[in-house]
Amino acid sequence: MSQQQISLPAKLINGGIAGIVGVTCVFPIDLAKTRLQNQRKGQQVYKSMMDCLVKTVRSEGYFGMYRGAAVNLTLVTPEKAIKLAANDFFRHHLAKEGKGLTVFKEMLAGCGAGMCQVIITTPMEMLKIQLQDAGRIAAQQQKPVMIRSYNSGMVVSAPRAVSATQIAKELIHTQGIQGLYRGLGATLMRDVPFSIVYFPLFANLNRLGKPSADESSPFYWAFLSGCAAGSTAAVAVNPCDVVKTRLQSLNKVSTEETYNGVMDCISKIMRKEGPSAFLKGAGCRALVIAPLFGIAQVMYFVGVGEYILDNSPLSLLSA
Repeated sequence: MSQQQISLPAKLINGGIAGIVGVTCVFPIDLAKTRLQNQRKGQQVYKSMMDCLVKTVRSEGYFGMYRGAAVNLTLVTPEKAIKLAANDFFRHHLAKEGKGLTVFKEMLAGCGAGMCQVIITTPMEMLKIQLQDAGRIAAQQQKPVMIRSYNSGMVVSAPRAVSATQIAKELIHTQGIQGLYRGLGATLMRDVPFSIVYFPLFANLNRLGKPSADESSPFYWAFLSGCAAGSTAAVAVNPCDVVKTRLQSLNKVSTEETYNGVMDCISKIMRKEGPSAFLKGAGCRALVIAPLFGIAQVMYFVGVGEYILDNSPLSLLSA
């Protein structure tokens, strides 16, 4: 890959298409992951991923499983595109003439990709989590409990039906642009290690499927390598994802803890819920990330973006 000429527009198209297809397929599992991670000890509404999905469909209908999907579908294109293109860019510039990358340099390229993507990831996750978690809060309210509004700190009887646009406008109005970047530190804690694990692992797994040094691995091997590397990296950084989800959740039940930063969140979870709380939603996250990155790598290596660019009206006119 380091020997190839990088076509940035093609990489952006590949990442964008892969993100849209992947998110559409696995979003309900991601919703279950968010709700399971936000449950506190002794306040469980859902027993498992399947229980969460069944209860969501019963109480909110089929499309309830896609709460927050519009935010993801809108922003996943630039997010995945930046992640894949940045990794390709760093690998290209770290590679020496005629030599492959060392594992350390592969990890360095992944680190750079993870740091670049949080520009989009943080506000996307911030808005998505509010919409995904609304159903859990509504379900807990039936016990009944009181809900603390995210913008005023007042106690109200039910969560407001709001859109991502309304939440974004209110956050910017009350807290400025930094309101959308709440949990940035935790997002970096999750995404940088994820990329450090994922990209070198994928590159080495994918290399095993090459018939020869000069040939590419078949698409099914790229898919399986993406799935294996993605699920491994997802489980490895799940504790950071739990912390990020808790910090970015603005609406809370009145009995739920509030957190003053990453270290305070880690300390309170460990003290009140134990180490196992950091693995909440790990299975869901692995099921989300595995096909998402498998699809991404297939798009990336098959070259869908290159095909689209080569057959676009502008390229045909220039030819």
